[in-house]
Amino acid sequence: MLDVNLKAPEYYINRELSFLDFNSRVLAQAHDEALPLLERIRFLGISCSNLDEFFEIRVAGLKQRLELGSLGGGPDGMSVPEQLTAIHDRAMAMVKDQYDLLNQLVFPALAAHGIQFVNGKTFTPRQHAWLAEYFAKEVEPVLTPLGLDPARPFPRIQNKSQNFIVRLSGKDAFGRDAELAVVQVPRALPRIIRLPQTDEAPGTTHFVFLSAVISTFIAQLFSGMAVQGAWQFRVTRNSDLFVDDEEVDNLLRAIEGELAQRRYGAAVRMETSMVCPEDIPNFLLRHFALTTNDLYQVNGPVNLNRLMSIYDLLDRPDLKYPPFTPAIPRRIVAKEDIFAVMRDSDLMLHHPFESFVPVIDFLRQASLDPYVLAIKQTLYRTGPQSPVVDALVDAARNGKEVTVIIELMARFDEAANIALATRLQEAGAHVMYGVVGYKTHAKLIMVVRRENGKLRRYCHLGTGNYHPNTARVYTDYGLFTCDEAVGEDLHELFLQLTSPTRVATMQKILQSPFTLHEALLEKTRREIQFAREGKPARVIAKMNALIEPQIIQALYQASMAGVKVDLIVRGICALRPGIPGVSENITVRSIVGRFLEHSRVYYFLNDGDPELFCASADWMERNFFRRIEVGFPVGRRHREQIVADLETYLSDNVLAWQLRADGDYERCIAGDHPLVNAQTTLLRRYAEPAD
Repeated sequence: MLDVNLKAPEYYINRELSFLDFNSRVLAQAHDEALPLLERIRFLGISCSNLDEFFEIRVAGLKQRLELGSLGGGPDGMSVPEQLTAIHDRAMAMVKDQYDLLNQLVFPALAAHGIQFVNGKTFTPRQHAWLAEYFAKEVEPVLTPLGLDPARPFPRIQNKSQNFIVRLSGKDAFGRDAELAVVQVPRALPRIIRLPQTDEAPGTTHFVFLSAVISTFIAQLFSGMAVQGAWQFRVTRNSDLFVDDEEVDNLLRAIEGELAQRRYGAAVRMETSMVCPEDIPNFLLRHFALTTNDLYQVNGPVNLNRLMSIYDLLDRPDLKYPPFTPAIPRRIVAKEDIFAVMRDSDLMLHHPFESFVPVIDFLRQASLDPYVLAIKQTLYRTGPQSPVVDALVDAARNGKEVTVIIELMARFDEAANIALATRLQEAGAHVMYGVVGYKTHAKLIMVVRRENGKLRRYCHLGTGNYHPNTARVYTDYGLFTCDEAVGEDLHELFLQLTSPTRVATMQKILQSPFTLHEALLEKTRREIQFAREGKPARVIAKMNALIEPQIIQALYQASMAGVKVDLIVRGICALRPGIPGVSENITVRSIVGRFLEHSRVYYFLNDGDPELFCASADWMERNFFRRIEVGFPVGRRHREQIVADLETYLSDNVLAWQLRADGDYERCIAGDHPLVNAQTTLLRRYAEPAD
């Protein structure tokens, strides 16, 4: 084997730039004319939402490091200033692409389907009259224009809120000169308004952005003054919560306090209209202590996320993906008793191709079953109105011992999780917030039932959250089992989460922060040894992100030894495949399509006795060392099913993007081969209910 320094920066891709590459792949879906139009618009909105969060968390973190003088880079060697410069260049190009797509493709394509966006320049007299009345009755009463002068300083601007800066001339009611004012738009107002149908354009649906309505009628807010111009602006702020959980007495109260401040964190990005006169953005940048590198001027309405709302406003199935009904295995339909099904054998579900309903029914049945004594569950994200939580509340009220580990620090779901925690506590459930310093990211349910004088544990372990809505659009695996060893492992794990206890020796499951990382390294080394012995050796892994250096180095070593490594990494990937002599036996592909690829699966050939684990963990430092994660083994029958799914992803030549050694992605092309869309194939495969 060559003597190669596998820690050298040239073998790593910067994680921030890798994320922007992923977001470009999302945006590419919006360009794809083969997709239904409203789905393309959703992808455009998702790319904008992703970019928002990227600035709120990742760019904000880099700026903090810069202020603190921490300039060093990660494994790729890029310094913080170099990263910020590269991010600015790529993000600027991405924003231009988003608005070019909006103006040159989306609006014309909508118009071709009888859907038109109108503005102040294109309003018909009838539309203008209707909107004038709408503005007077629905909009103006909730707007508060704020003049800027020594007595009235610049108002506090909330994170990602819609605002206008207005240039005025003339004197106000007190005889003072007025030059600038700010109008903040309340979040309660709908950002897209559907106009009534008229005889002028039968069969055409008209929409207007709220920003266009306000721009048209904004002069009515400044009686007696002359409005010289009004321009949108939007500020993105640092939204990462800082809670020193080792110093606070009450984690819930500390997070509630931080949530109130999130809306007003340090500014990290300024968005304005491209038609702003130069002095306006310069004034705003000075006020928010930003530089020209933080300015993004757009050719259209600021914040395209709002465009996604037309998806639900339009009843146009011809412009959406065809609907599908998730399958339910025959065993469940036949028996209905989920406990009896699990006693027969393990059951594996693949969402969204298979229904999430059995998971909810498992909890509902447990909540009503007189033989069930206790239910224990982890919750990371589950939604504000959750049937999962409803079932747990019912169980507590029915006298079951209900223990729920709620992760309060689930980013952007903190407020919802606090509300859920309160509701569960009021019902009599025991609510815990996990282990100080570690996020509880594992997806687990354990039901304890008395049968024939003995206690039996029924378990569900998953790769995704207990969120019925995302279970229809995220791909995830979930295992139902009453395997005794798995039940004992989960019993030990819940003890760790709820009480001071030792590190348990698990029989079957792998757990972060204790055994998962080292187990993956050991299993990779085992494949290396088989390869050196001349035996077939293979690793297949599917995940959302791959950036942990030790794992990457182990995969490089595996490649150098002749192990075939196939990686399906949806988002960030710091590993460079295809480097001669280092990673030429590694392939990395990203699948971006109708469903968000979310499942984590690790497969090792193991000299013909394969091992396969499903897990909640991506291959990142935080998942291995700062989170509670679980990887669970899958038996032969379901292992073969999942391997077949993985091979389908590896055969995809419609949704797949291949990562090259230079760090760029190229779309897989079918060429002379039959088209293989992995997600469509799986929809067909699972449409026929399994036994």
